[in-house]
Amino acid sequence: MCLGIPGQVVEITDVEKKLALVDVSGVKRQVNLACIVSEDHSVASCVGDWVLVHVGFAMSRIDEVEAQKTLDLLTELGEAQAEIESMKASAAS
Repeated sequence: MCLGIPGQVVEITDVEKKLALVDVSGVKRQVNLACIVSEDHSVASCVGDWVLVHVGFAMSRIDEVEAQKTLDLLTELGEAQAEIESMKASAAS
């Protein structure tokens, strides 16, 4: 399964290599923008974009509302997983 995590491009670090810092839930990491740039959307114009990040690449641009919905769902899934693990642990004892 491929999972893209939403993040916002906050700074271009290398225009030539198409690298940027992306803020993913408060954690900034370097991401390659090659998959989301085009003649109509340059590397420099990516600052502020919301993107789906997978294995160090921005795979697509998304709007802020979609990014927030995805972050909320991922949070819920994490909470659900924690609850499932808790139930398994208490059932085993």
